[in-house]
Amino acid sequence: MDPTPELQPCYDAIVIGARPAGAATAMLLARRGLRVLLADRDQRGRDTLSTHALMRGAVLQLARWGLLDAVRHAGTPAIRHVSFHYGDDEVVVPIKPRDGVDALYAPRRTVLDPILADAAREAGAHVVHGPRLVDLVRSRSGRIAGVVLEDRQGRIVMARAGIVIGADGLRSTVAQLVSAPTYRLGQHAAAVVYGYWADVDVEPGRYHWLYGPAVAAGAIATNDGAMCVFASMPAERFEQEIRRDMAAGYLRAIAETSPRLADALGRARPASGLRGYPGELGRFRQSWGPGWALVGDAGYFKDPITAHGITDALRDAELLAHAVTSGADHALAGYQAARDELSERLFEITDEIAGFHWTLDSIRTLHHDLNQAMKAEVDHLTVLDRGAAVA
Repeated sequence: MDPTPELQPCYDAIVIGARPAGAATAMLLARRGLRVLLADRDQRGRDTLSTHALMRGAVLQLARWGLLDAVRHAGTPAIRHVSFHYGDDEVVVPIKPRDGVDALYAPRRTVLDPILADAAREAGAHVVHGPRLVDLVRSRSGRIAGVVLEDRQGRIVMARAGIVIGADGLRSTVAQLVSAPTYRLGQHAAAVVYGYWADVDVEPGRYHWLYGPAVAAGAIATNDGAMCVFASMPAERFEQEIRRDMAAGYLRAIAETSPRLADALGRARPASGLRGYPGELGRFRQSWGPGWALVGDAGYFKDPITAHGITDALRDAELLAHAVTSGADHALAGYQAARDELSERLFEITDEIAGFHWTLDSIRTLHHDLNQAMKAEVDHLTVLDRGAAVA
């Protein structure tokens, strides 16, 4: 049954996009007493292209919001070490207990996204799947004042709101409708090919990040005993080589980072087909205006090679929720400024890694710098108002 006819005529906030950024934002706003509509055109729990490894900041947020147990109960394995493979050298980093986090997790999006959307619903948000955004409602002054949605049967419904939040991805319809400008663009875009495998002879309790000359790979244990294994390379190589024969090019790239991992895949069982992503330049968009805001990839996107996208999404959901509940437009400007300050160094390092101009020695330095930037991000999250985060 299509839920669109049940929409109320007016909400405090309407969030378009029920993936991690949007669902988390809607949940936090609803927990703070706002009337929230969360709408997504995709069906609940549909899989999507994703680097689903969570960094410490994301695990911290899920723990603070009372959702980490649901991730664990879904059978998501605990990751207690991170292994960096630089050619034949391996550096193992334990996940030290800190701020209530003693492990990392990499839930499938078919697991994580419903957990967050259900949490939004349990908090009181009206959650609907199926309608797509076709236009925004504007007041006489030009302020965004609501949305026009179309359901799968072609019926049009309008709902008003104090703020409309676009959490609808890199090609955000909300961003297009408000003409949100891009004010910073990355210089490099890495391509990636990934698939899920069963019975891979690789230590499952670790994130494995592997590097060879101008190529990178990863092996990440996830739900149902599967391991996500990806290969990343310059976009030019993807276009010239991988598109012609994705399976052969993928295994060749894996072997360039680790012959052992390539051999393990040769003895493993595919649990899915391969998916390819040709790469997109990272970017910062203007993410607020009168009556609207952007969160997640809609407002800030960086190359997925450092697997930090979901962590960004959950961090920025809380920053935005704080700003929205203040009720002032200047707080939205503060949200964007805080997001950019926390993101700048992460963005720069990620962009450099995505350029593949590093050596096996120099990328160690980049990883050290990335780790320091992530620590600063976690430090910021730990001083946010804990009561507002879980109330």
